[in-house]
Amino acid sequence: MAVALLLGVGAAIVVSSQRKQETDAAQIARQAVVQIRGMIGSEKEPYFNDPRVQARLRELGFAVSVDKVGSRALSTRSREGYAFGFPAGAPAAISLQRAAGAKQIYQPFYTPMAIASWKALVPLLEKAGLVRTDNGTHYIIDMARLMAMIGESRRWNELPGNTVYNTSKSMLISSTDVRTSNSAAMYLALASYVMNGNDIVNSQADADRLAPALASLFLRQGFQESSSAGPFEDYTTMGMGKAPMVMIYESQFLEYQSKRPSPNTDMVLLYPQPTLFTKHTLVPFNEAGQRLGQALASDEQLQKLAVEYGYRTADTQQFTTFITERNLRAPAMLVDVVDPPSYEMLENMIRGIETRMQ
Repeated sequence: MAVALLLGVGAAIVVSSQRKQETDAAQIARQAVVQIRGMIGSEKEPYFNDPRVQARLRELGFAVSVDKVGSRALSTRSREGYAFGFPAGAPAAISLQRAAGAKQIYQPFYTPMAIASWKALVPLLEKAGLVRTDNGTHYIIDMARLMAMIGESRRWNELPGNTVYNTSKSMLISSTDVRTSNSAAMYLALASYVMNGNDIVNSQADADRLAPALASLFLRQGFQESSSAGPFEDYTTMGMGKAPMVMIYESQFLEYQSKRPSPNTDMVLLYPQPTLFTKHTLVPFNEAGQRLGQALASDEQLQKLAVEYGYRTADTQQFTTFITERNLRAPAMLVDVVDPPSYEMLENMIRGIETRMQ
């Protein structure tokens, strides 16, 4: 009996020791996790809210909470209590980097600009010489011709053979507010390139010459949302009547379609020719933000999860596999890609539009 009692006491001590070790390990793990908060463009909120992303970040030592802010408005917001800002687009990131005095930035993923439209409109747009199919995989829209038609104040019911969208509404691309949102700023950058004879606007004289036509693209739209989530939500919920053509990020469309049981084949993406890329850029405000930027840009699991939200990374094969598995239509590579104007020039053009909005 004494032996049995001794063995029982010994076992209890071992179990107690193991439990203490587990408790201590859990406490150390909790202490190792850094609570950080960041400001992000609205389009990245689903990625950060993904339980798999949150779990992987916690494994890497981060508990991340985010607040949505228009990408272009990030640089004017108070950074108190925040470890990082994560706008869409290099121009917005440059502005934020200057304001924060950040020495280093991180670009974990990127996405091309695209126009969300409707399959029913494709034959009409093809007949008008605006749209063509490329390699049988995706649609290309001629931006020079589209800008010319918008500049002529062409209306939908003036297109030959239009029986599917016979409305007197002007042909316009719906966008966000260029004063606050990067997606609208990228639309401005692309339109200015096309209207400038396929040249990047690099002089004030060119900017002044193009100002009336560029401002018209936004002024004629009426009310505009401050972030990219708004127009895309109108597109997905209100249909063709409200949103026949919407300037969006490719990633928004691919994420939406991939989360459905099957893609909505009534919805299509039109890839502008030329187009430009939006680089999602994390600007750290402190050491914790810097470590998070490094993790998002280098961790294989986080990169793979980003692809599942429609983003493109340095690993092109991951993107190709994603669109193939989800039965989505998107080009594996885009060649006709241009750069936006310099940060200073783009800001000048935006201020010119803002003056006309007042």
